[in-house]
Amino acid sequence: MRTAQPLTMRARALLTALALMAFQIAALASPAYACGCGAMVPPAGTDLTVYDETSAVRWDGRSEQIVMSLSVSGNVRDAAWIMPVPHRASVELGDPGLFSQLSEVTAPVERTRYHFWPGADDWPFDGGNGDGASAGAPAPGGPVNPVGVVGREHLGPFDVARLTATDPAALADWLDENGFQLPGRLDTALRPYVDKGWEYVAIRLAPADGDSVLDGTLDPLHLTFASDRLVYPMRLSRLARTEQHLRLYVLAAHRMEPRSTIGGDTPEVTYAGRIPAKPGGPLPEFAGGERYLTALTQDFPRPSRIYDDHELRRTASDATHRTVVWDDELLTAGGVPVWLLTVPLPLALLLTAAAVLRFRRHSRRPVPPPPSVHAPPPLG
Repeated sequence: MRTAQPLTMRARALLTALALMAFQIAALASPAYACGCGAMVPPAGTDLTVYDETSAVRWDGRSEQIVMSLSVSGNVRDAAWIMPVPHRASVELGDPGLFSQLSEVTAPVERTRYHFWPGADDWPFDGGNGDGASAGAPAPGGPVNPVGVVGREHLGPFDVARLTATDPAALADWLDENGFQLPGRLDTALRPYVDKGWEYVAIRLAPADGDSVLDGTLDPLHLTFASDRLVYPMRLSRLARTEQHLRLYVLAAHRMEPRSTIGGDTPEVTYAGRIPAKPGGPLPEFAGGERYLTALTQDFPRPSRIYDDHELRRTASDATHRTVVWDDELLTAGGVPVWLLTVPLPLALLLTAAAVLRFRRHSRRPVPPPPSVHAPPPLG
């Protein structure tokens, strides 16, 4: 009868490596269901990651417009996305040129600054290489059915359903029955929005070529809804499995800021100021009369910590801000480092002058006369 032999060191190492590899593959295969603006819902058994989100928001105190663009990667041919909105929304395709223009307006400026002392990249330490439509109000009294279909339309590659719901479970059933697959955890995540009487925009999207997979930057969508506060839905992003990154352009009458971090890193202001009066293109059309632009970025390393939607408020002042990229250069004069002219050279001159002065003083010193010679007395 054979007895089990203990595993060798090499066998244990191999099994450990295989276990770690299986764990990593499982982690990579886990879908990222959420994006910063809502929930991206891929079909079961597929992989879809929203790795970047860029949105432009315009708010005039009464209505809000959001144009969003998502960048995704994965192996799916179609997917669905749902976004809560505080009031009834109209939806249309957005202009991709809007984000190109916003990027140009808010691009960092390059400036040169000079340093006196040589750094690691300067000689002698470099090794010698010195060279919309108006938003409608919700129907009075609320919907009779748990789920109401306000409208459904096709916009380019998007199948858009605008919905009301008084029961998140009923909303999940409707989405499932109509081809929108919903993660189980999203059912619970929608509860705060149902309790507040929000509505929903459900979007199913697919590439123009049915054999292609969703990859890269998707066509932007433009939502318009009534709102007496500037809000950007983020709560559903807590369902994401990977780190989330948000880039937000805000057009309003004044400079704006988030009220809190809502569980992410501190938002960073990359631009604040009035947009050019007549830049042309889609930006002035989208901005309307709101001429102050605030650009923000924020990272969410642990999306599960997101606890609310972003609400933005006016800052204490409309101080402008522009990101500056500095190009550091060594201060030179005629191609010669100034530090070399102002430190070693004067020191050498000073030492030379001291040596010359010492020589002169030594040459002018009087030479004592030789001792007098006395003749010896005559011999007897």
